[in-house]
Amino acid sequence: MTLAAATELAAATNENLANLSNTLIYSAMAVYTLAFFAYIAEWLFGSRSKVGRTAAALTADKGAKKAAAPVVTVKNAGGTAVLERPKVVTRAAPGSRDVPDGPGAHGGDEQGDLYGRIAVSLTVLAFLIAFGGVLTRALSVQRAPWGNMYEFNITFSTVAVGVYLALLAMKKNVRWMGLFLVTTVLLDLGLAVTVLYTASDQLVPALHSYWLYIHVSTAIFCGAVFYVGAVGTILYLFKDSYENKLTTGGKPGRFATSVMERLPASASLDKFSYRVNAAVFPLWTFTIIAGAIWAGDAWGRYWGWDPKETWSFITWVAYACYLHARATAGWKGRKAAYIALIAFACWLFNYYGVNIFVTGKHSYAGV
Repeated sequence: MTLAAATELAAATNENLANLSNTLIYSAMAVYTLAFFAYIAEWLFGSRSKVGRTAAALTADKGAKKAAAPVVTVKNAGGTAVLERPKVVTRAAPGSRDVPDGPGAHGGDEQGDLYGRIAVSLTVLAFLIAFGGVLTRALSVQRAPWGNMYEFNITFSTVAVGVYLALLAMKKNVRWMGLFLVTTVLLDLGLAVTVLYTASDQLVPALHSYWLYIHVSTAIFCGAVFYVGAVGTILYLFKDSYENKLTTGGKPGRFATSVMERLPASASLDKFSYRVNAAVFPLWTFTIIAGAIWAGDAWGRYWGWDPKETWSFITWVAYACYLHARATAGWKGRKAAYIALIAFACWLFNYYGVNIFVTGKHSYAGV
């Protein structure tokens, strides 16, 4: 076989792999769509179950419920004493509550739970297909598939789903996140294949370095974990407002009660978000350091306040402020949650805004 024929064959093979990658990404989107509807079904069937037991205990009129309330019988010196049911405590101390976690999106409904398990199975299948799409994209260009925004997007969404599935595998109570995750993943992939799509191509010389695998892979993983933490933070704010309304004697609407009562307690959501963000923050620190070392190798300087470098540092400072706020009395809870969302907004701008709207040394691959 001549050199020209071998080159032509290699080009055809790479083109076929690129087409296969596109097919797999679209197939993953189709399966994610099925998972989306399964998660919807889980929430809908769960709404039929009695998920409002805690809300009923907190808001019920004592006079109306007194007869139905269970009692405790205590034998004392040959007699008996009947005690009323203990009062439900909603706020054990300032800033904290004694509220149980909800049963999950299925709300204790067997059919809802079935749809939830189907949704998770479809999510696993879509994840595997998307992973195949990322892998074949890498094979088509014979490098790490992180050279432009399209490749970054499909990898980021795949890693985000992988983090969610890993938490499920570790028996963590996070299935309530499935609907929110799959919805945003579909939006992310839709944006990738329509607006951000870039044909397979080789990297500029500055990116031909083993630091590409180290720096960019950790950046993608950190972003996926920050995203999971942001979802937990947003839901915490809603659940905290709901619990506040119950505590002050308010009566939330039927829809709010049905949804909120199935989520974990606000304290659990707050703790989950904090632990996720705190766990990945050291890795984000390493990501910035690795990027600086790579910049020194590629451009001859470790730090030049390039827009991407600047916003990476701003994101680091924002998350550092969040972690400091969590450790400082008076800034826990909602105040710290707002800082966490600002920090994630900085990460999103660094991800989309800087790459698309700002010109700098990192603008080497278009979008």
